[in-house]
Amino acid sequence: MNENEFGINHSEQSDDYWHPVAPPESELGDREVLLLGNHLQSKRIALLITGSIAALKAPLLARELRREGADVVAFVSQEALRYTTRESLEWSTTNPVITQLTAAAEHLSDDRPFDAYLVAPATYNTINKMRYGIADGVITSTLASALGRQEKGKTKIAIAPTMHGSLHNSIFSESIAKLQEYGVKIIPPNVAYGKHNLPNLRAIVVQISRLLSHSSLTHIPIIVTGGPTPVPIDNVRHITNKFRGTLSIKIAEELYLRGASVRLILGIGGDTPPSYLPHISVKNYQEYRDRLLQQLAETNATCGIFSAAVADYQPDRIFPGKLPSGGELRSINLVPTAKVIQQVRQQFPKLYMVAFKYQENVSHEHLIAIARHRCQQGYNAVVANRGEETGDRGEQIAYWVSPEGPEIKAIGKPEIARTIADRLEESLT
Repeated sequence: MNENEFGINHSEQSDDYWHPVAPPESELGDREVLLLGNHLQSKRIALLITGSIAALKAPLLARELRREGADVVAFVSQEALRYTTRESLEWSTTNPVITQLTAAAEHLSDDRPFDAYLVAPATYNTINKMRYGIADGVITSTLASALGRQEKGKTKIAIAPTMHGSLHNSIFSESIAKLQEYGVKIIPPNVAYGKHNLPNLRAIVVQISRLLSHSSLTHIPIIVTGGPTPVPIDNVRHITNKFRGTLSIKIAEELYLRGASVRLILGIGGDTPPSYLPHISVKNYQEYRDRLLQQLAETNATCGIFSAAVADYQPDRIFPGKLPSGGELRSINLVPTAKVIQQVRQQFPKLYMVAFKYQENVSHEHLIAIARHRCQQGYNAVVANRGEETGDRGEQIAYWVSPEGPEIKAIGKPEIARTIADRLEESLT
């Protein structure tokens, strides 16, 4: 034990005592960001920052945009500089910050046009000035030019309204309606504590990615399923499996970023999808079956991706209440469940279907043979993997198998999701 000047004893094993260790070297430079994707690669984004307290998040938002590959330039009003700084914005964007208009006519950006203009946060004042075409400062003048470019199909505009609830009046509502008529994308705020708050930063980036997507999957209705589908024993116990739906979330998000009209159906007890991703949670096998068939019909889906771990067996009866330990709980008679994916094939014969096949203790050749046999049963493609085959860092390895061509290998859930999306871009057009 060592006693410091305050009379507090610290042992080397204490959870409250930090032993400083230098961080390992990084390949990233000080202002570089770790890329999460490439959905904004080579896209130039003007980030317009107005005078809201939420402007303090602008440097972080700039870095989130860059994590999808965007080149970001900040335009900032004098009011916004009360809540953020020019230096922090220049550091986070790696570009000069525009705080006033000069002879270079920064608001026109003729020499290097922007793919999108993002106003975040967008105040009541800026939104209404934008609606009425007032151009009296660096932000509003830039937006006036941006609206002209958008009318010619040369750019996109998105705004994230951020203000106190008392400012949500009829003037504001009319302005929002008019801007949407003009083609401006409104990114819905996070409503909490009587305010329109800035959304989750990742959610903003996702909406900009969708706005700028040129994928052939844009607006294509796709259903993705994932996670466990438990079957109940009594009101307390159920039978389930180890799968958590992590891959299904990755797949749904990749398709959503590309602009698809995605609906994820996810079993409760697995991973939690991000709030911006449209999803339905189901608590058991029966609810999974009912909601899946309902969604396929209501959305008129073009494609279904079926990665859910659907229960193969269920108890022949559900016991009321809670069974006491022992007794009937010692022996439960199981009966096969209806094959949901076969029902889907029969009821929706035109649906493009991607099935999943998980195996253990089989060879690679046997796995691919099983997958090809499933394709012969009426499925357009099968994503197959073996539990014992993983990457160098334990990543899942899977194979896209279709009737045409050799199997395609993908390592890690993000790459599996991208591979599926790439193949769908080719197959659904």
